Order: sequence, then C-alpha cells, then structure tokens
Amino acid sequence: MSMAYELYYWSGIQGRGEFVRLALEDAGADYRDMNREEGDSAAAKLMAQSETPSFAPPFLKDGEIVVGQTAAILFYLGPRIGLAAKEERWRLWTHQIQLTIADLVVEAHDVHHPLGPGRYYEDQKDEAKLRAEEFRAQRMPKFLDWFETVLARNPAGPAHLVGAVVSYADLSLFQAVEGLAYAFPQRMGVLLGNYPKVAALHDAVAERPRIAGYLASDRRLKFSTDGIFRHYEELDARD
Repeated sequence: MSMAYELYYWSGIQGRGEFVRLALEDAGADYRDMNREEGDSAAAKLMAQSETPSFAPPFLKDGEIVVGQTAAILFYLGPRIGLAAKEERWRLWTHQIQLTIADLVVEAHDVHHPLGPGRYYEDQKDEAKLRAEEFRAQRMPKFLDWFETVLARNPAGPAHLVGAVVSYADLSLFQAVEGLAYAFPQRMGVLLGNYPKVAALHDAVAERPRIAGYLASDRRLKFSTDGIFRHYEELDARD
C-alpha cells in the first residue's frame, strides 16, 4: 500500500509550496500538508534528521525519498501523478518551463525586497520603487512574451504549454499569473490583454474541477503581504 505524500512548507502563506500543492490537488493525490497539521516545527524536525536535508521548504517526502526545491519536486512528482510526459524530451522541456517560472517568482519577490530578505520592506521602499518600475516596464512583458510564444509554438496547440494535456507547468503558470494580478493589478489589467493565450490558459486551469474546488476551499490561503507576491499600492501602476 502506498503512503501519502508529505508536503512541508510554512503554514501561514502560499509561497513556493503552492506550486506543489496545486499539482497534488489537481491530480487528486493523497498527501498530507505537514506544517499545517503539526506546526512549522515539522519541517525543521525533518530537515534536522534527513540524510538529504533541503536548504529550506518546500520539500516533499515520499517514503525514504526527500526532495527539495519547487522545480525538483515537480520534476519528481510530474510523471508519477500524470502531470508530465514520460518521454524525456518533453519531460525536460516541462522542467525548463518550470525553472523559468521560478526565475519570475524570484524577480517578483525581489521587487519588494531588492536589498535582501533580512530587512523589512519599510527599510527599502525607495529601492523597491525603482525595482518595481523596471519590473513592470521590462521584466513582466519579457516573461509574458515568452510564455505566449511557448503556447503558440506548442505542436499540439496553444491550449497547453507542453503537449495536448495539462502539465504541472500549466498549473504553475496559472499561479504566477494569479500572483502578478494580486501584486500588480493595475499593470496586469493593462498587460494581460496583450497575451490572449496566457489569459486563456489561466482561465482554463481555474475551471478544472479539482482546482476550482480547491480554490473555493479553506485549504487555499489568500495572498498577503507576508508571501512572495505582495501588493503595495505605491509599487503598482499602469505602466
């Protein structure tokens, strides 16, 4: 009998763990959200005991296997839960897309903490404003351009990033768009209309039965100014 996957991530925020959680939820996988069940000490305890300790959450335990880093977790999980192709070429391509989403997540975080996470946002507001201007004007369109191109060039059609069925990369792009729309509602209100394929993918993922059920449940935490994607009015604009 297979045991439930164990997901370890901070209990009070979506953060990077949400990308893994969306995959587990969409697949209907049996999993335990350990920090929410046992408190944040659960992650620290496993990190102290594991022979292959993750640098930081999120990490996933599957029997004796412990794997950290969001993209690596999804690379491991994808073929096992039906969210990645088994053919190596397409499995690696899905992983590459996920790594690019990870780059976007880092840049979105660094908008509000450009001097580093050890300082409060209030101590770096001037620098954050400058970083936000560049992120809105240059980096957001650059990433969205690429995702739109990937969808347009998919040999199976633009409904998915890879192949003809949903992958964990689709779910992660949904989460990235959700996060950007929360953090930069004015800018995304202008930008997203230029990327109809990205917008259509986002909407299609939101309508998937298990995802829709999850989004409507109390398991889906709200975005907040404690997470990766943070909304500060002074950092948002239409351009």
